[in-house]
Formats: sequence, structure tokens, C-alpha cells
Amino acid sequence: MGTSPNPRREEAREKARSIREQQKQLEKRNRALTRGIIALGSIAIIGIVAIILTSTLRDPASGPLNMRSDGIVIGESFAAVETAATRPGQQPVPTVRDPDSESIAIELYVDYFDPLGAAFEEANGDQITTWLENGAASLEVHPLAILDRVSQGTKYSTRAANAAACVANFSPNQFYGFHTRLLSAQPDENGSGLTDKQLVALTIKAQVSESTKIRGCIEAQTFASWVSDARDRALTGPIPNSDVSAISSTPTVIVNGQKYEGAPNDSVAFSAFLVRAAGSSFNESSTPTPTPTPSIEVPQG
Repeated sequence: MGTSPNPRREEAREKARSIREQQKQLEKRNRALTRGIIALGSIAIIGIVAIILTSTLRDPASGPLNMRSDGIVIGESFAAVETAATRPGQQPVPTVRDPDSESIAIELYVDYFDPLGAAFEEANGDQITTWLENGAASLEVHPLAILDRVSQGTKYSTRAANAAACVANFSPNQFYGFHTRLLSAQPDENGSGLTDKQLVALTIKAQVSESTKIRGCIEAQTFASWVSDARDRALTGPIPNSDVSAISSTPTVIVNGQKYEGAPNDSVAFSAFLVRAAGSSFNESSTPTPTPTPSIEVPQG
């Protein structure tokens, strides 16, 4: 005479099978996740090693005039602070800010192919222009080339940063006008970017001097190697005169040494952050003290 099934025992067995199956699935998922993390880590390490090796093997490059800090400082009435160029093998010289100055120091690390950089300019450009015009602030622009890989082989980020360096070298007082035009005319992401001819046309709209030399500089990519060196320095850090260890994304905006963490397209948040960073010294309509000056001699001739 057979025994009838015990419902409770069968239920317990079913739960046990379910738990074992869940455990197997969890272990399988964890193994896959571990393999993925190891693979990503290996790729990251390979990428870092490649950058280091490339930087080590590449011949040191001369930088443009007026960008010895790897950036150009724009002061009252959009006038640039003139500096010597970095020579091959020389390190950049950080800008030394006048501690008695009442103007606020804004630093911008920007890739001209980054849509967030264009969004920051659209939201805050007019206000920054006003502050520069009346001397309430200075702006130090550091062009970076991070997004070459998404420009269909044209290396647009490098070409745009090189064009900015060309203007800084030959026509520094028109740099700000060219910089804003580059961001306003930003091409669609994942496209080929602007052509050299279009970059030259933007320099003409910015009313640069030495336009023939600037065109030749753009077409020859005279400062492309310096652009690469400056990018490597920014990505490895540290960033002078700030609480930023290294640039991890663009745009990176630093105000009086403090990194802005808000949304690039939020003008209200940026203005509020700027006032907090400046403290009681900031006055949008104040008469400025002298523009920040670098601790290096201005080249003669």
C-alpha cells in the first residue's frame, strides 16, 4: 500500500530547489560582473599606460604666446594678459592672482566640441561678458582636446583648440570674441566638426589681426602637439590654485579656486555660486583693481 505525498514536504522541497536556483543565478551574475570589472579595469589601465607612453615618447612642444599657464587670461574690456610662450621641455607657469584685487577669477577648461561647453556659454556667456567688460571678473580659458574620437577622424577637438591657440598667439585681444564664436557655432556631436576654412572664417568675424598668419597656423596645426601636452597635464593634474586634483570632464569651471558643481546651463545656480565663492569682495559694477598678472616677463619684440 503506497504512501500519499506529504504536501508540506513537497512545498519545502520546492522552496529549496527555488533557493538553489536563485543562488546559482546570483553566483553566475556575480562572476560575469567580476569579469566585466576586470575587463574595464584592464582597458582603463591600458589607456592610461598608452597616454603615459605617448607623452613620454613625444617630443616636447612649444606653446603659443600668451598661454604660458596653458590658458589665456582675459581681463577688463576683453584685453588679454600677455606672457611668453612655453619652450620645449618647460612646464607651464600658473597665473599669480593679485591678492588685493576685487575682481573675481573664473577659470574655464573647455573642449570646443563638448555640447555642455556650448550650454554653459549659452546660459552664462552674456553675464560673463558684462563682468569682463566692466572689470568685475577675469576669465582664464584653457582649451582642451578630449573628444577627437567622436569627430569621424577629423580630430575636430584638437583643430579647434589649435585654432584658439593660434588666435591667442597672434591676436590675443580678440581671443574672447573668437572663443565665444567657437562655442556658439559648435557643430553637431558625433559629426566631423567645422572645417579649417570655417574656423578661419570665425577668426575673420572676430576681427583678428594677423589674419594671414592665423590662417596658416590653423591649416598647419602649428600648436597641435602643445594641445596634446596641455590636455595630458590637465587630465593628470593637479590643477594649480584650486581644490581640483585633475580635470575629469568639460566644462570644468573654477571660481576663486573652487570648482562649480552645478548644471552648466543653470545661470541662476552659477551666479549664486560665483557670489558665494567671491564673498563680500564681489561687486558686479565695482571699479576693478588691476587684472591678474602672471609671474613671468612679457616678451619683447
